[in-house]
Amino acid sequence: GAAMLRSLGSFLCLWALRLPVAPAGSGAAARGLDVASYRERVRAMFYHAYEHYLESAFPYDELRPLTCDGQDTWGSFSLTLIDALDTLLILGNVSEFQRVVNVLQEGVDFDIDVNASVFETNIRVVGGLLSAHLLSKKAGVEVEAGWPCSGPLLRMAEEAARKLLPAFQTPTGMPYGTVNLLHGVNPGETPVTCTAGIGTFIVEFATLSHLTGDPVFEDVARKALKALWKNRSDIGLVGNHIDVITAKWVAQDAGIGAGVDSYFEYLVKGAILLQDKELMSMFLEYNKAIKNYTKFDDWYLWVQMYKGTVSMPVFQSLEAYWPGLQSLIGDVDNAMRTFLNYYTVWKQFGGLPEFYNIPQGYTVDKREGYPLRPELIESAMYLYRATRDPTLLELGRDAVESIEKISKVDCGFATIKDLRDHRLDNRMESFFLAETVKYLYLLFDPDNFIHNDGSVFDVVTTPYGECVLNAGGFVFNTEAHPIDPAALHCCRKRKEEQWEVEDLMREFYSLKKTKKFTLKRTSDHGEGESPKDPEDAPSEKSGEKRNSKKNSHSLLSCPSQSFNSKLAVLGQVFLDNT
Repeated sequence: GAAMLRSLGSFLCLWALRLPVAPAGSGAAARGLDVASYRERVRAMFYHAYEHYLESAFPYDELRPLTCDGQDTWGSFSLTLIDALDTLLILGNVSEFQRVVNVLQEGVDFDIDVNASVFETNIRVVGGLLSAHLLSKKAGVEVEAGWPCSGPLLRMAEEAARKLLPAFQTPTGMPYGTVNLLHGVNPGETPVTCTAGIGTFIVEFATLSHLTGDPVFEDVARKALKALWKNRSDIGLVGNHIDVITAKWVAQDAGIGAGVDSYFEYLVKGAILLQDKELMSMFLEYNKAIKNYTKFDDWYLWVQMYKGTVSMPVFQSLEAYWPGLQSLIGDVDNAMRTFLNYYTVWKQFGGLPEFYNIPQGYTVDKREGYPLRPELIESAMYLYRATRDPTLLELGRDAVESIEKISKVDCGFATIKDLRDHRLDNRMESFFLAETVKYLYLLFDPDNFIHNDGSVFDVVTTPYGECVLNAGGFVFNTEAHPIDPAALHCCRKRKEEQWEVEDLMREFYSLKKTKKFTLKRTSDHGEGESPKDPEDAPSEKSGEKRNSKKNSHSLLSCPSQSFNSKLAVLGQVFLDNT
């Protein structure tokens, strides 16, 4: 209690000292938060950590900031460098981005006798390489003629992902958690995998399949997602760990946090990325069950997956991604209420403890640490885009102040071992540069290219026609690596999907009568294409009802001016003068 009063007292003092520095206009400015100066402090944080990694830890995976040396943690592939690569571009550093691309091409080898986490290798390595590949033209890298359908970073991402495929060869299609990069799944490997370790592949693997033309990646990711769905309990919940051979639930705690978290995240992000209604409806079913059984007063607890009885009244710091996910499906009011609960915990400790006992209002024994995780900042970034509520910038300010005050050391930023006495651990996780710093920067940088609303874009000519890139709408993987959803439509290799302007011209001119014109596509609808049935209109993303009058016209109508138009691979027609 006394500690809380003290922190409240110091918070009030800080609050009284905040002087307006920006002209009163936006709410945040009126509350006296200088966004530009915080943005620069975040940039300085990045370089303090990044330069010490290069100096003291490279080529190891991670920096050990207390001893100024390095260690391999998740494999042996200079992980922090891969994870930080797209952050460099978001901060505007093209020259270092280009240098690192060359370093990685020369130096990273996946043919090594290392036991690697299938989940971590996918989100950090495959995700980081895919994102950097898709951003490399923007970063001024000389790209190959076939880009974005080919390129050195794409080949590396594919090579890393191929090393993970043996894990998916199980009777259920749910993958093992660990794979040896040289020998495949070790004999005697445990068949027990956490739910997130099964359901967190669709973003990276579908992107790989669309860019390379090899469907195997998307196929295994979908099969794993469906297997989890099939094994949900009668009340609609999934547990924490499952046996991938027998499909028996080993840990039957259901919640939104550790062990489950990114499965739900990838149903939503996969649905958005692939315009896939099935994935979204799976999530919305889960969402109902989660609200019914685990939600109490805008907190989420852990319950028994079959009975729905509370098993742990605990908030885990990893759960703080949930308000951001709710904002993605448009549930902003609920998101904001839960966010504010989580923010009170942050203010109590100057960080989020790994576990927080909700009824007691305090940390849980052995779980008092804060390894500089991004999740609450990530939610603030999403919610700030949605609401512009200045409270969200205040969390960003608190995060910068806390991390600098508690965790900054001469050689970087150290994991906080205990938020009560501020003891540190000799570790700086690669997600600090991949996610925490990136989301902080994006919170304070409203004009970043990542926030593009589609008003500017690049047109790229590929062997399969023209396609539009960098128009915004980036989907972040769970390691904060942004994937450009339009890129998935650049590399259609199958005959019926080659969108060639000449073919279309021929189609148009042969349509002398006013026949209905439908374009044959695979089941996913492009944005600009009207589905055959008005009920089919993808309502999740646009949220607007299609006008039923449209159906009286031909399904694809083009303006009557000369056809000097840009054709996006999505099937949208961009006119030169728009």
